[in-house]
Amino acid sequence: MGNLTDIRTGSVVKVNGDPYLVTKNQFMRKDASKPVMRTKLRNLITGNSLDKTFLAGESFEFAEIERKKCQYLYSDGSSAHFMDNESYEQFEMNTGDIEDILKYLKDDTEVYVTLYEERPIGLQPPVKVTLAVTSTVPGVKGDTAQGGTKPATLETGVTINVPLFVKEGDKLVINTETGQYDSRSSE
Repeated sequence: MGNLTDIRTGSVVKVNGDPYLVTKNQFMRKDASKPVMRTKLRNLITGNSLDKTFLAGESFEFAEIERKKCQYLYSDGSSAHFMDNESYEQFEMNTGDIEDILKYLKDDTEVYVTLYEERPIGLQPPVKVTLAVTSTVPGVKGDTAQGGTKPATLETGVTINVPLFVKEGDKLVINTETGQYDSRSSE
């Protein structure tokens, strides 16, 4: 059971059996009344937000959240398959829940998976990934880095805007947080 003053931004508490991340907290005490902790919470499974006030003496518990370095193996359409880098156990996640991340992952990419009660609930890709351009319109002589952008399809199937000088076969560094071109890779 937790103590009211242990509830801080960044901690994870259980509410109705689900893990909630504390995104904001404020301790309050008014005159003779019991102290309270007002919080804003985000459900780590559904993403829904919740305002909750914890009262002094109210029982609650912190959720056990674990982050593991894993390897993305492949996707078969409905499931994405991963392997725990320490135990070599394989598990899967629903592709619908992580489709925005999957478009930047190629086989064997290392990622961090968030687990709650040994169940995967979140996925964090590397901030930058290197992907090859599989198709784009050819550049024109004189195209420079300042000259604008054009669409390019990468090896994972995602299409992003790239500088005009980029050509098919180029390896590009992509920022997975923004989904944008970062630089050409020297690999």
